[in-house]
Amino acid sequence: MKGKKPFDFWIFISVLMLLSIGLIMLFSASYPSAYYYHKGNAYYFVERQMLFAAVGVIGMLVISRIDYHKLGKISPILFVASLVLLILVRIPGIGTKLNGAYRWIFIGPLSFQPSELLKISMILFFSYSLSKRRDELKYFFKGLVPYLLLIGLFSGLLLIEPHLSCTVLVVIVATIILFCAGAKIKHFVLLGAPVVAAFIFVITTMEHARKRLTTFLDPMQDKQGDSWQIIQSLYAIGSGSLFGKGVGKGMQKHLYLPEPYNDFIFAVIAEELGFIGVSAILMLFFVFIWRGIKVAINTPDVFGSLVAIGLTSLIGIQVVLNVAVVTSSIPATGIALPFFSSGGTSLTFMLCSIGILLNISKQANYERI
Repeated sequence: MKGKKPFDFWIFISVLMLLSIGLIMLFSASYPSAYYYHKGNAYYFVERQMLFAAVGVIGMLVISRIDYHKLGKISPILFVASLVLLILVRIPGIGTKLNGAYRWIFIGPLSFQPSELLKISMILFFSYSLSKRRDELKYFFKGLVPYLLLIGLFSGLLLIEPHLSCTVLVVIVATIILFCAGAKIKHFVLLGAPVVAAFIFVITTMEHARKRLTTFLDPMQDKQGDSWQIIQSLYAIGSGSLFGKGVGKGMQKHLYLPEPYNDFIFAVIAEELGFIGVSAILMLFFVFIWRGIKVAINTPDVFGSLVAIGLTSLIGIQVVLNVAVVTSSIPATGIALPFFSSGGTSLTFMLCSIGILLNISKQANYERI
């Protein structure tokens, strides 16, 4: 019967394996910094991550039992709420400035990033709306432009935080959803020039974005300054070789690589697990993405299909961008590695979003293998 099928085993098991390995590697990557900066508590980061992981897994299992169509009906409310929160985060006394950016709202000892809610609410709202207005997408002004205006709205709110990496990520995911919903390729081609112009404007007007580009083009120009992190990352990756130095035996995390438990945790993984270990982890991500796409293809309704491809893309693109940044293949963007990088609210929201994907998989019409 509909809704009584088990959820996709491969998505569930790949997520649990990635989460388990992620917690182990987070402890390995974070304990020197935690011990040094948090009064000798080497477990500071991993304890917090385990707490949020437990909450996230419970949320994932609960949400996997909620019919995703119900989420579609409340998606406009969630989307508007996320936009309001993005505005509130810039208001003194509500939003908190950390590392030069207004991205957090603190509630007691806990911090919350509105951008994490935006990622999911945007996917749900765009998918729900497009499932009802799909035929209108063949028209540029009537169909596509309203969604482009919404993309411009939340992109602007993210850029003034500033949060360039999240802006890039959400815009890419929104574009994928629009394309899968039936937007015409020629319309995207027409938008090429304005997008390039907007990118150039951001790079030339935002100092931190400009520094990241110049650092990428010539990492050796400021080895003791802006290029320090990427150079230490490349040292870590190179020294890992084929089999790695072993879990806990990496050297760059010992206050050489800044915040190795965060966006650059992949470098620690490469140093300690080597090419073989990194390949195994990327294979788990591949399994997740493959099954997510399979669910999207075989979901009986347009809304479920678009949500599935959106959520799968959200994680897949983060993995690609994170690995590209850490290996200096693209300029630094501050993209976290899903299930590995430290970040409690991010992990919780991500696991809850997978609960939605698992619920969709229950109703997909395909033979499980």
